[in-house]
Formats: sequence, C-alpha cells, structure tokens
Amino acid sequence: MNLAVIYSRAILGINAPLITIEVHISEGLPGFTIVGLPETSVKEAKDRVRSALMNSNFVMPAKRITVNLGPADLPKEGSRYDLPIAIAILIASQQISTNRHQQLEFIGELSLSGKLQACRGTIPSLIAGKKAGRSSIIPIDNGHEAALIDNANCFTAADLQQVCQHINAEHTLPIAKRIRSLTTSESNQHDMQDIIGQQSAKRALEICAAGNHNLLLFGPPGTGKTMLASRLTSIQPDMTEQEALECAAIKSISGGEFVAQDWRRRPFRTPHHTSSAVALVGGGRNPRPGEITLAHNGVLFLDELPEYQRKALDSLREPLEAGHISISRANQQVDFPARFQLIGALNPSPSGYYDNNKWGGNNSQVAKYLSKLSGPFLDRFDLTIEVPALPKGSLTEPGQRGENSEQIKQRVSAAQLTQRQRCDKLNDALSSKEIAQYCPLQQQDAVFLELAIDKMGLSTRAFHKIIKVARTIADLNNCIDINKSHLLEALSYRAMDRLLQQINV
Repeated sequence: MNLAVIYSRAILGINAPLITIEVHISEGLPGFTIVGLPETSVKEAKDRVRSALMNSNFVMPAKRITVNLGPADLPKEGSRYDLPIAIAILIASQQISTNRHQQLEFIGELSLSGKLQACRGTIPSLIAGKKAGRSSIIPIDNGHEAALIDNANCFTAADLQQVCQHINAEHTLPIAKRIRSLTTSESNQHDMQDIIGQQSAKRALEICAAGNHNLLLFGPPGTGKTMLASRLTSIQPDMTEQEALECAAIKSISGGEFVAQDWRRRPFRTPHHTSSAVALVGGGRNPRPGEITLAHNGVLFLDELPEYQRKALDSLREPLEAGHISISRANQQVDFPARFQLIGALNPSPSGYYDNNKWGGNNSQVAKYLSKLSGPFLDRFDLTIEVPALPKGSLTEPGQRGENSEQIKQRVSAAQLTQRQRCDKLNDALSSKEIAQYCPLQQQDAVFLELAIDKMGLSTRAFHKIIKVARTIADLNNCIDINKSHLLEALSYRAMDRLLQQINV
C-alpha cells in the first residue's frame, strides 16, 4: 500500500474544519512535496518530520513522497500537521500496519527528536472531532485543555513512538479525563468594599452587571473610575460551562495563557490606548482574534477614551450591536464571537477637570477634547455617569465602603435569573420588538419619556436603551412592571448628554 489517508483539523476563526491528509509514496528521485495551499510553517514540516522519523527509529523512505492537504482551497498554517503527516508516511511505507487510524484525528507539532509539542487551537479541534464521532490524539502538553470537554475521548502522547505503539495496539495511550470539580479561584479577587464612597457609581455598576449594559465613567483624575471598572467582574455571576468553553476555545486559538482554576471567571481585558483598530477587532493576513473577541462573555475596559484613535473606537460600533465580527480577506472570511460588555473611562478635558472653580478652561476647549469621540460611538453606552471627587472627610469617615461584592452579586444573579426566565436573554440583548413585548410602559409614562428624550436631544437608540435600563432597575427592585421611578433613575444615568448640552450652549 503506497497511499495513506489521515484526518486532522485546521483552524478557521473558532471553527475547526476537517483536513484530509493524503500521502502517496512512489518510485523516482527522492523528494518530499506538500501541496494543498500550505503556508511557510507547514512547508517546514518536511524537515521536522524527516528528523523526527529518523530519531524515533523509523525509516524515512528514499522515494518520491507527495503530501496533499485537502480541501486544497483552504489555507493551512501552523505546525499542527507534523504528527498526521508523519503517521501517514509510516502507514504508506507499511511501517505501521493497521486500520485503527481511520477512527482517529491527529494534531501536534514534532520536534527533531520526535517529541510532541503543544499547538494552538486544540479545543475547537477536539469539539469538532467529538461531533464527527472520532477520537483524537494530541500532545500531552495540551491535555489540560482536553480535560475541559465532556466525553472528548481524547488520547495524549509524549512522542511519536507512543502514538505508533497505540495505533499498533502495542500500548494504550492515556485518555484525558474530564475535570468536573473546577471552581473559580478566589485569590486576588477585587471587592467593591475596596472603594471608598461613590455609592451612586456603585449602583450604576450593579445595574450594568445585572443587565449587561455598557457604561461610561467620566470625572477628574483619581476619583476611582478605574477601580470601579475593575470590580465589575467581581459582582457578575460566573460563566456557564458553555460560555466558559467558548472563552477557553478563544484562548486556545490565540495562544493565551490558560489557568484551569479560573476558567469560569469572566474575561477582563484592558488594552492600551495606543492599540490600533486591528488590535481591537482582530485581523491580519491570517485573521487572529482581537481584544473584543478575547473579551467575549466578559468585559472590555477602555481607559482614557479620548487618547484612542477615533478610527479604532468607531470600529467597535458594529460588533457592539451584532455580537460578532466578520473579517474578510481575499481567500477567506472569518467570523469571531464578540459579545462583550464595554466599560469606558475618561477625563472630561486635557487637564482632567471641566468645572471653572477647578480649572480656568472654557467650554470650547472641553468640547474640542470630547470631539475625539464620535456621537454614534457615545450612543452605544447605555449609562454614562460622573464620578466626582470625594467630599472632604470621606477618606477617614467610617461606613463609606458600602456592601461587599458577594452581597451585590446575589442581587445581580437574582435579576439575571428573572430576565432569562422571562425571555431567555439579558435585557441588553432585547430587540425593539421584544422591548414592546417585555417592557410595556403606561401611557403617561411613555409620554413623559418621549418628552424627556426630546428635551435632551437623544436618539431613538437612546430611547430604547433607557427603557432597557429601566427594565433592569425594575428587575433589581423585584418589580413586575416598569414605573416612572425606574424611568427617572434610568434618565439620571445620562450624565454625558447633560455635559455635552452644557458646553454646547
């Protein structure tokens, strides 16, 4: 038999399409050719595979070897095809004689000595292999990722010889066992009681956590904006197993560090203000996930908003609405998930202040500074609040720290349970049709809100966002219907709109 067929997986976004690896060994001048749209890293497999075979006590056939990676129109990148290519050569050259490989998928990089090295994108590959009804063999260093998947039927190996012994039924590889008792680590967990005062801002943060709303914080330097944002994940419920698996898959393809004990904790990403649009939304010749995807099911915190490139900030507008990002290239289109909660923070002027008692600037200078943020981008925030300087004496006065994160988290969890029981989603994801169905207003309250929107010069999007925030406030207060007090509180969280009106008078 001079032909062998082996299965592996590519990485396309967070999906793992099947790759069929065919190896044909024929007479002729010795050569090693790889076809099927391989990238440079795949072409380099020739040298790694040759050395790995020889150092594992196998024979590299002195014949013409042709390797086809199908489908041919899908670009192949990375070193994950080393192991399946080596196994296919051994089968085609009859150094392995078995049919067991037909129910297996192989993923792994080979060192020159034949050792298996960890590779990116293992979790999506294992999930796809499980759906196809095949087992997988992966490097032992990727075993902790396989342990997250229920019934993955995944074998781990340290080197090429172990894989061959398993295929020949001479030795059985260990199966990566499912870890069922993973709990979120409490070490270094921030707490809301770390923050002195700012009870109004803490209330706004609780509303954001309960309804998954976007929040903009502004105020002078040193008032606790960054501390508030960093405490958001401490009052949010842990991710469900499905959400955690999605985030683990994203970390797997991006090559990020994976801590099993924290796999249920929501991501919190804080990119630097020099980050480009590609760094935020993803991209590149072979598209890679950006910060919005790495923050999937978690929080993306952008500090010093006016210091970001305007193009970079505006690139977030579509993903915020759609919950995913599509990146198109000449030969492929890749979709990445991007359901994240956006928290922004800024000083209202270059000096940090806008009050004439603290800074002698004028409205035109403040307006020029804030003009770095486009109106449509600011319109994506559900709540905007001012975080003022603490009154004199607050730092030493007892009782200024309020509730701890666990107490707030219990209310947030109860409110989210109410929302999911009502419509199987959180309030931020409600469509206009669902708002009419699940957030009805009394006639007089609807008229009041419309007059307020008109007076403040807000958009229809802002109108819907205010209703959704009011719905979340009602859920936190255990109210079935939205009333005027909920609308008034929701309207109070439009501080940026009032500031812009003030400086543009």
